[in-house]
Amino acid sequence: MFVAKLLINDETVDASDASSFECLDPATGDVATIASAASISDVARAANAAAAAFPAWSELGPGERRAMLNRAADILLARSADFVAAMIGETGATALWARINCNLAADILREAASMTTQITGEIIPSGIAGNVSMAVRQPAGVCLGIAPWNAPIILGARAIAMPLACGNTVVLKASELCPKTHCLIGDVMREAGFPPGVVNVVTNAPKDAATVVEALIAHPAVRRINFTGSTRVGRIIAETSARHLKRCLLELGGKAPFIVLADADIDEAVRAAAFGAFMNQGQICMSTERIILLEEIADEFVEKFKEKARTLVAGNPLDGNTPLGTMISAEAVRRIRALVDDAQQKGAVVVCGGHANGMLVDATIVDHVTPAMRLYREESFGPLAAIIRVDSVDEAVTIANDNEYGLSSAVFGRDINQALAVAKRIETGICHINEATVSDEPQMPFGGVKSSGYGRFGGKAAIDEFTELRWITLASGTRKYPI
Repeated sequence: MFVAKLLINDETVDASDASSFECLDPATGDVATIASAASISDVARAANAAAAAFPAWSELGPGERRAMLNRAADILLARSADFVAAMIGETGATALWARINCNLAADILREAASMTTQITGEIIPSGIAGNVSMAVRQPAGVCLGIAPWNAPIILGARAIAMPLACGNTVVLKASELCPKTHCLIGDVMREAGFPPGVVNVVTNAPKDAATVVEALIAHPAVRRINFTGSTRVGRIIAETSARHLKRCLLELGGKAPFIVLADADIDEAVRAAAFGAFMNQGQICMSTERIILLEEIADEFVEKFKEKARTLVAGNPLDGNTPLGTMISAEAVRRIRALVDDAQQKGAVVVCGGHANGMLVDATIVDHVTPAMRLYREESFGPLAAIIRVDSVDEAVTIANDNEYGLSSAVFGRDINQALAVAKRIETGICHINEATVSDEPQMPFGGVKSSGYGRFGGKAAIDEFTELRWITLASGTRKYPI
C-alpha cells in the first residue's frame, strides 16, 4: 500500500485537518493508496507558495531551468520501478503501458528543457520616428495543471513541463484515481532541485474535487489552467475559467475515426487499428473507436482484425502475462456492456469479445454499426472498436466528421495524394496517414477541435499557451501630443 501526501513549498505534508481518502486497486479491490485530502486552505497554501516563488523563478536564466528539467527526466527514468508499481496498483494498467508512460514523460521533460531558449520575441517596425517597438513573451504567473489517470505519468509531466520551461510556477492537481503516481512526479521535481514553491502537488478526495478545482481557478495568483480529461468536466473547467477571465488549455474526449481506403495495406492497417483501439484497454483519448471501411475491402479487414483481436485478452496486470489489464472501474465495464448490448439489439454483429469478467474486458469488435446505435456516437473509452462500412470515400469522410469530437484520426491508403486529400477533410486536430490514431511526440502541436477542446500542448505551440505576449516601446526624442 502506498501513501501520498501534499507537496507544498518543497515539503510533504498532511492535509491541514488530517483528512485522507483511499484509492482502490481496480484489479483486486484492495486499498492501493491512502492519500491526503486537501482542504480549501491547503490549496490556497499551495497557490500562495507558487505565487511567492514566481518572481525569483521567472527571472532565472533559461540554462538553469533547462538543467533542472533535464535532471528531472534522468531521475524519473531512474525511478521507473516506483512509477510502474504505483501506476499498476492504482489504475490497473499493464507494466508495458506504465513503462511507455515513463519514457514519454522523460521525453516531455527534455523537450521542455530544449524550449527554454526558444521563448523569443520580435522587433516590430513602428510608424513613429525614433520608436523601437518590441513584442516580448514573459511568464504568465502561477499555472494550474489538472491531470487524469489514464496516462498519468505522461499527462502529469505534460501538465507542468512547459509551464516551468516558460518561467511559471505550478500547482499540479493530482487525479483522485492515481494520487501516488502523480505525487511521485512532485518527488522527482523536488529531487531535481526545483526551488521551494516552484512545483506544488495537491491531492483531494473525490467528493471535494469540484470545490478544490474551483478554489484553485479562482485564486488570484493563478493565471493559466490546463486540463486533460473528459469533455463533461472540461466544459465545467472552461466555464469556471471564463467567469474569472482566465485562459485555459483543454484536451478532452475523443471518438477517433480510422478510415481504410480500398488500396490500403490491409495487414498494416490491422496492426495499427489493433494498437490504436486496444492499447491500455482503449482508455486513451486518441483510441481508435470508429473503423470506417470501404465495402470492397471490409470483409478481408474484419477477418484479419478478428484474428488479431482474439490474441488481446485481459488479465490482472500483476501477473504480467496478458496484453490488456483491467478497466478503471465497474462503471467503465457497465458502459462497455451497455454500448455492446444496444448495438446488438439494433442489428450489429459482435465479431469477438463483448463480455466482461469482473473488471476484465477482452478486445471487442462490433461490425455493421449504424447511426441508430449509441456506439456510433458515444465515446466508449474501452477496448471496443466499431466497424462502419461505406460505399465511397465521400461517405467515409462524412461519417468521420459526423461526431462532436475531433481529437485524433487516421487514414490508410497506398495512394498518398488521395490519403492526404482525405486527411485534410477530416475535422480533427491530429491526423495520421498510414499510422495508428494513438501517437504522441513532445515537440508536436497536440490538441483537438470541436468537443475535444482547444489550445495546443507540445513544442513551440505551447509557448503561446503559457506566456503573456506584451508590447513594449522605447521612445527617443520629443513627442508631440494633440493636447
